[in-house]
Amino acid sequence: MSLTTSVSFLYEYTAVALFAAGSINLVSTILKLGVRNLLSAELLAGSLVADLHLLPSFFMFQFGDGSNINLVIGLVIGAIIANVYTLIISIVESAKTKEDF
Repeated sequence: MSLTTSVSFLYEYTAVALFAAGSINLVSTILKLGVRNLLSAELLAGSLVADLHLLPSFFMFQFGDGSNINLVIGLVIGAIIANVYTLIISIVESAKTKEDF
């Protein structure tokens, strides 16, 4: 969900979309803190990278003078790449995990 909200900011440049992307990604990072799976460190690292892209971009977008919109967009694209990496790691982890139901 954090990937789709980040992409929604690229569709329409609003502070609400960027705040939603950052807050949903932050909640996703907090939920990954207690996980003890095979690739949990990589999942947490990818989510932290996305946080470190989205939070500064929100503050620059909200409190900046508007001249740094290209930097904000670049940071959001970096967060999208980090979220895609996390998605790929999640797919790899679910393919490796064998659970008996």
